[in-house]
Amino acid sequence: MYSFKRIATDPASAARAGVITTDHGEILTPIFMPVGTVGSVKGVYHRDLTQDIKAQIILGNTYHLYLRPGLDTLHKAGGLHRFEHWDGPILTDSGGFQVFSLAPIRKLTQEGCKFASHIDGSRHVFTPENNVDTQRIIGADIVMALDECCPGDADYRYAAKSLKLTQGWLERFASRFDQTEPLYGYTQVMFPIIQGCVYPELRKQAVEHALSLDGDNRGGYAIGGLAVGEPTETMYEMLEVTCPLLPQEKPRYLMGVGTPANILEGIARGIDMFDCVMPTRNGRNGMLFTWDGILNMRNAKWTDDFTPLDPLGTSFVDSYYTRAYIHHLFIAKEMFAAMVASEHNLAFYLDLVRVAREHILQGDFNAWKEAIVPKLMQRL
Repeated sequence: MYSFKRIATDPASAARAGVITTDHGEILTPIFMPVGTVGSVKGVYHRDLTQDIKAQIILGNTYHLYLRPGLDTLHKAGGLHRFEHWDGPILTDSGGFQVFSLAPIRKLTQEGCKFASHIDGSRHVFTPENNVDTQRIIGADIVMALDECCPGDADYRYAAKSLKLTQGWLERFASRFDQTEPLYGYTQVMFPIIQGCVYPELRKQAVEHALSLDGDNRGGYAIGGLAVGEPTETMYEMLEVTCPLLPQEKPRYLMGVGTPANILEGIARGIDMFDCVMPTRNGRNGMLFTWDGILNMRNAKWTDDFTPLDPLGTSFVDSYYTRAYIHHLFIAKEMFAAMVASEHNLAFYLDLVRVAREHILQGDFNAWKEAIVPKLMQRL
């Protein structure tokens, strides 16, 4: 069964430590979730995800999995857990963001979203109802409601229209979800997504509407439409508006965020769950995040640096390889460089939230956060 329990709160901020229980295992919050868009975390072995990176939950994406390998294959495999041989919890995005950002042709209506595949141009439709059915077949423990991700620079009129569309879809998604059952014998829960762009009154309306549809199958609440073009401080302001309105007894998920500093600032404002492609995408381009700051492994300064990749790192790659060696691999355009960097960055992100949790439990999270954030942001 699914549950969430708060264990501790930080006296000087809204930071929380908790435990999410799913049929595929426990998740200690706050947590970072590696992105496994098409059924794999790019460049990383599943063995290393569990044993080295210590991931507790990973993501899949409905849009990509729906197009390839397709629902027939996933259903025959017994769901995504069995298909990719991952025994831990999985969360799936509804695919709405990918439809809006990747699909070359798309049309949004009250019915749903019509789109052309970015792979072969074939035409498809996501409705709230078939999106529920699709995520049932994929079989994630936590599924996201279908929504429109409003651009961060949208004007109020567009943002209000977009929110109204998302609210109509949410009503139908929730109804369909409540009327159907999981396919593979374990519990699935859904998270409504709170939209509203950068407008506090719209964010408040979104929360009120989502809470009016609350029920036993609502595992938590996601906050979407941030880190999509708006200033960072505006993102924090929207979290300060939204989080206090959400139920204390359910986890809060900030979608697609972000840098190590973003994550700690989000935790301070009451966020429990994070995901982002940044650790792997930036890692593939030579950027390493560390407790001492950010390293660009393409820089010539590392050419003769034979010290460990990251003396404070928790991954085996941090002590096994030198900075000079990884610099060489990036300059040589060797694919192994991207794999090492991805492994390091994901392990660091999981270590970041683990240490944050320890400080919440100790009651000194906010003071620790204020001291560490400037260090995390500096370039080495």
